[in-house]
Amino acid sequence: MTTRNEQLMELRNKHVPQGVSLLNPAFIAEAHGAIMVDVDGRELIDFAGGIGVNNVGHSHPKVVAAIKAQADKFIHTCFHVAPYESYIELASRLNELAPGKFEKKTMFANSGAEAVENAVKIARYATKRPAIVSMENGFHGRTLMTMALTSKVKPYKLGFGPFAPETYRIPSAYCYRCPYGLSHPGCNAACAEQLDHFFTGYVAAEQTAAVIVEPIQGEGGFITPPPEYFAKLQQICRKHGILLIIDEIQTGMGRTGKLFAIDHWGIEPDIITTAKSLAGGMPLSAITGRAEVMNAAHAGGLGGTYGGNPLSCAAALAVLDIFQKDGLLETSVELGEKLQKRFREMEQKHEIIGEVRGKGPMLALELVKDRQTKEPATDEAKKLTRICYEKGLVILSCGSFGNVVRFLMPLVITGEQLERGLAILEESLVEVMG
Repeated sequence: MTTRNEQLMELRNKHVPQGVSLLNPAFIAEAHGAIMVDVDGRELIDFAGGIGVNNVGHSHPKVVAAIKAQADKFIHTCFHVAPYESYIELASRLNELAPGKFEKKTMFANSGAEAVENAVKIARYATKRPAIVSMENGFHGRTLMTMALTSKVKPYKLGFGPFAPETYRIPSAYCYRCPYGLSHPGCNAACAEQLDHFFTGYVAAEQTAAVIVEPIQGEGGFITPPPEYFAKLQQICRKHGILLIIDEIQTGMGRTGKLFAIDHWGIEPDIITTAKSLAGGMPLSAITGRAEVMNAAHAGGLGGTYGGNPLSCAAALAVLDIFQKDGLLETSVELGEKLQKRFREMEQKHEIIGEVRGKGPMLALELVKDRQTKEPATDEAKKLTRICYEKGLVILSCGSFGNVVRFLMPLVITGEQLERGLAILEESLVEVMG
């Protein structure tokens, strides 16, 4: 007798294109906090968080209540046609919360990729320059422009070209696998200083509108720059009149123990993009930036039919309340400390863990076959995610070699759920190592 999951998988394969990937074969019937329950009644501990979307947890009561209350009033009018207060209130709160002691303005779109697209549009319009510089190992989306900015070819770019022009890429601050063969701190953050040299041989500084970078590279493997990196990067950008766009789509909304991850480096971006956990599971992204930069485009040049829809704005306002009034940032910090301790202990015991990295509870394990050669343990990472799933834990791999295991569990996960998940993870690691 086939299970309901198997029946749905058969229907999925019949009706949904293969390009829409499927990482786990469980179809979810309900989810609350850090627990998902599939259609066959099996419980799964969620260490993936919908790829960083569920920081406040699945179906948070305050988010659900806000969505229901708004749905009873109206669902859609299009902000361009018949505006509403929640859009303005949310923009105001983000302008206040985003880093930077200057006047800011915010607009809304639907997805992270849309946020990046709009940030690029705004930067080009404001500077009257065409070029955008992104980072190796960076991920910014799957649209035409964001594919061009994204580094990883398979599966995100293969066969989908040609890509948007005037996009360039420099090495990122991947200290574990330094592209210059250097080591920190003796390197003096050469990866940041490379930007100045880049303007000589690849694209002129006076033709460059913006540099876009994730504070911690998400899909790229949770690559975390050293303390001085962003200050040097911003200094070079300012010297040449180039805007610095910080992509907080995966790192934002408390993921690293701060509302915005870039606050760890004390940087004030010209433009900052947020999405994923911004609206607690509802589709919403934001582009927040210096008022004069955001105001540059002419009326009608920015926007979209669904951008900042009322349900998502209501959900996002509830999310901000949860962080600001319910102490979720403090919870995030505590969770990060617990995870750091446990992962460091695992690193000492298991040779397969080459590096533990990240900030707060946004942490990852880079798996290697040998700590000396650092040969990526790609197959082992795949096997680990499969074994964990079979034991009731959902985790995700990432990284340019697919050998990094990342953790994006809801910040509201209980102590018992966390311990159970970590026990499954370590038990599965041992099994993978044979």
